[in-house]
Amino acid sequence: MKKSILSTAIAMLLAPTLALADDDASIERITVVGDFRAQGIEDLPGSVSVLSGEDMRQRQAEHLEESLNMAPNVNLAAGASRASFFQIRGIGERSQFVDPISPSVGLIIDGINYSGLGAAGTLFDIAQVEVFRGPQSTRFGADAMAGMIYLSSTPVSDATSGELELSMANYNTYSSGLAFGGAVNENLSARGSLQLHSSDGFMENIHLGRSDTQNQDELTARLNMLWQVSQTLDMHFTYHRFDIDNGYDAWSLDQNRDTLSDEPGRDTLDSHAGRVQANWSGLQGSEIQLSLSALTADSEYSFDEDWSYVGIAPGWEYSSFDAYFRERDDLTAEARWLSTEPVNLFGTVTDWVAGAYLRSNDTDLTREYTYLVAPFSSEYETQTWAVYGELQQQWTPRLHASYGLRLQGYDNDYIDSRGIEANPSDTTWGGRASLQYELDNEQQVYVSVARGFKQGGVNGEALGRASDDGLSEVSEFLESRATFAPELLISTEAGYRAFFPEQSMGVHLTAFYSWRDDMQVSAYVERDQQFVSYLDNASSGINYGVEAEFDYLPTDRMRWFASLGLLQTELRDFVLEDGENITGRSQAHAPAYQFHAGGEFALLPGLQLRVEVDGRDSFYFSNSHDDKSSAYQLVHARLNYEFGDWLFSLWARNLLNEDYETRGFSFGNDPRDEYAPASYVQYGEPRRFGLTARYSF
Repeated sequence: MKKSILSTAIAMLLAPTLALADDDASIERITVVGDFRAQGIEDLPGSVSVLSGEDMRQRQAEHLEESLNMAPNVNLAAGASRASFFQIRGIGERSQFVDPISPSVGLIIDGINYSGLGAAGTLFDIAQVEVFRGPQSTRFGADAMAGMIYLSSTPVSDATSGELELSMANYNTYSSGLAFGGAVNENLSARGSLQLHSSDGFMENIHLGRSDTQNQDELTARLNMLWQVSQTLDMHFTYHRFDIDNGYDAWSLDQNRDTLSDEPGRDTLDSHAGRVQANWSGLQGSEIQLSLSALTADSEYSFDEDWSYVGIAPGWEYSSFDAYFRERDDLTAEARWLSTEPVNLFGTVTDWVAGAYLRSNDTDLTREYTYLVAPFSSEYETQTWAVYGELQQQWTPRLHASYGLRLQGYDNDYIDSRGIEANPSDTTWGGRASLQYELDNEQQVYVSVARGFKQGGVNGEALGRASDDGLSEVSEFLESRATFAPELLISTEAGYRAFFPEQSMGVHLTAFYSWRDDMQVSAYVERDQQFVSYLDNASSGINYGVEAEFDYLPTDRMRWFASLGLLQTELRDFVLEDGENITGRSQAHAPAYQFHAGGEFALLPGLQLRVEVDGRDSFYFSNSHDDKSSAYQLVHARLNYEFGDWLFSLWARNLLNEDYETRGFSFGNDPRDEYAPASYVQYGEPRRFGLTARYSF
């Protein structure tokens, strides 16, 4: 069956080149809004995927974890109620426990920085998701060393519009959402949305006799407002509210979807965020943008550490519960001055941008763990500043160049209840230079080189636990990992992008090669059921590959689309605590290939069918062990019927009920076999099917 599915996917990938064009068909041009200024995707000298709101609705995606498979060379890690850690081109975090982390892949929603808070990636009333691959240091700084995921809500408009969506699915899943917007008066427009989503989840706790210990209970509210103060001044206001109260009971000693835990955990996020931006265009040929945003987020991540119950194996069992409570407060200010009309600079037509950035981030952690005499606590304060600039020049009518630079500094203060104190600080720089050449009005090629960076830090857990009972033989090793160095990433790209209006076809190809210097590697040591995680630096690493995206409308009743990501990675000069040298091995969560392909077909007036398949190769779960996921392919389908202002949809994800893994560990945790080493995995969602009704007005 897997071979048949893969053959179908390859056929879909090739089919667009064999179909005939229809003069009435067209592909909508895509505008990217996450860069310094909104511009057509054809003008960007880099690898960017844009997932439209319609694409996500067609998959009934409630969260990023259900949609990012459509973008090449993007992977996710779960280890929670949802997959909330992202990897781009094999680079990105996979978990967080005690120590603070600096994300390699950032997450921004409506201009507000949610990096590290992947649970906030809900998708109702999101207009598009932009996936920037490769270093984005000029625009986003250290949070985007590997890339950035940028979500933008449906834009505010004077025109009154809205939608009501109701959905039900298996596993006792229900969703309801309402979005509405329009003009409040002649100078003020607004749009708000509210969604409630609930599900029992797809795990069965056979010890407790419950089917809702991995449940989802999520509320998302958004409000965006645009105030036209004068002809030269407008102000944008944004407010977000996330109340995520999910269960976490994902791990089975029997390697299935039946759990045995007696203390299921929780995975929650309670956040408020707001942003205000003022745009003043009173200067000739330029605009000043000032923005201020604030975010407060409380979260709980807790789990039954033994995955079992008292009495499962008398004499061998242990029982423990681990809970991490975080309180995060962010305050960000940015001033940007950019051209609205090109200027002549040294005889060259030039657009420009310059800006300054300040951010304060405070995160307090309280850990309550069965084997701690008292709760562990830590405080981590980060102050970040940056200045940046970028020039875009037209050297000839067909040859364009751009170059940007960002200078960024950080000053961190860490202190915890074990008496560990640290003050890592540094100043570094990143940027990008590129050349674009237009072969004709429909095709262009580009090359670029970019430098990304990621801050260093302290291994507070490793230092604090080096003298714990049972860890004496690794105490010297842990003490030698007190801190880890910043990481640098140099990436080169060459690409081809084409948009053929007459043939209704779009093509984007990218090849990249990246060098990682002082590569930050997540690892852990384990002794007698005690685990201590830490970050270390490998000497270097390399990541290279290819990305391809196609979109084709051969007729106005048919559309084909596909994407393909190929990736090779390598660790260099890295030795684990047990002496194993893993130099030359692939990096964790870096599959060698992944694909997405599908088609849309107008069957009858008002009746549409969409079928798609995505898949990926196997990959290592961690740098600390050799366990790997299985390669897999997933089939999804949706049948839409449009009746007036109503759209009714029958949909299914993972139609063939494929088992696939989203996270994996290797250690002994089953007292029934005296804690013999074993592999344990968390499974992705099984077959999901449901019915959705949407009313647009």
